[in-house]
Amino acid sequence: MVKPVADGKGFKLGLFSANCSSGLAVTRVPERWSGSWEDNLRLAELADSVGIDFLLPIARWIGYGGETNFHEGVLDPTTLAAALLARTRRITVFATVHTAFHHPVVVAKQLATADLVGQGRAGINIVAGWNEPEYRALGAALPTDHDARYELAQEWWDVIHRIWTEQGRFDHEGRFFRLEGVEGMPKPHDGPLPVLNAGSSAQGRDYAARNADVAFTVVGGPEDGAAIVSGIRDRARARYDRRVGTFTLGHVVCRPTRAEAEDYLRYYADENADWAAVENLMRLQGMHAQSFTPEMLETFRHRFAAGHGSCPLVGTPDEVADRIVAFHEAGFAGMTLSFVDYLGELGYFAQEVLPRLEARGIRLPV
Repeated sequence: MVKPVADGKGFKLGLFSANCSSGLAVTRVPERWSGSWEDNLRLAELADSVGIDFLLPIARWIGYGGETNFHEGVLDPTTLAAALLARTRRITVFATVHTAFHHPVVVAKQLATADLVGQGRAGINIVAGWNEPEYRALGAALPTDHDARYELAQEWWDVIHRIWTEQGRFDHEGRFFRLEGVEGMPKPHDGPLPVLNAGSSAQGRDYAARNADVAFTVVGGPEDGAAIVSGIRDRARARYDRRVGTFTLGHVVCRPTRAEAEDYLRYYADENADWAAVENLMRLQGMHAQSFTPEMLETFRHRFAAGHGSCPLVGTPDEVADRIVAFHEAGFAGMTLSFVDYLGELGYFAQEVLPRLEARGIRLPV
């Protein structure tokens, strides 16, 4: 069964990283996002009411240092997903799960439960791992071979999918897991959860083409993104006979005038950026991940301060809507959004930008 978040009907919009202190903005400004349970609940209820399609919390175990220790406080995404699904009515909530840190039999049970709570509105974002200090914090070793991370992730997902789709018990004898008498009840509400895979390396995009409903990938903008979208789509069709959509990520500064938007961007992402945390984050991305090319890392320093390397959506409601439409025209099926203050800024975005997207024909009315 195709779930609404992956049905290809209308350009999907989600909120990314709101379970983390500061969200995606590596800034010292006092109004930066708290990431608290209370604020996440209020945000989820608002997003549900205004027509945002999904929430995508991420998994973190240690902060990135700097003056703010960026991402110091992070709510667990699986527990949070179940809680938010119980308090909302229509929105999809993903749980980000790292294959190296969570046993597949346990994850299958946790997410089937969350999906039953939400009556079919849970999703899974599979991450193969990249943040080496987090591996050390958990007493694990980050495989230096990028292929090995995805071989583990493949076997991990094969076990979960089998639990969700097969009746009775089974044994599994693999390279990474040797399991005897596995069974999984109850099953998810109405079939396997929609799968989002956050990977921008060649291996990550191939993994998404093989397994995901939606590939979630970093791009410079719609200009270079079009080729990435078509590459993932063509690979999924040619190699795996599958249909896969592609999402990317953006950070929003939407104000009544262009000058106001640019002034606020400069205020939080330049004058008050936590540059030490930015440098730590970029160093880790450059050393341990393949999500960003060296050229992107050099060019995107300001983007990391503004939104963790995501695409800027900055300007008036018309300008922000135009930019989102450009991603749609490049072939993207949707994108995530982040704000400095999600709760304080989402209402204006919903009031001013969403109707413009509906009028342009890329969003369905709520």
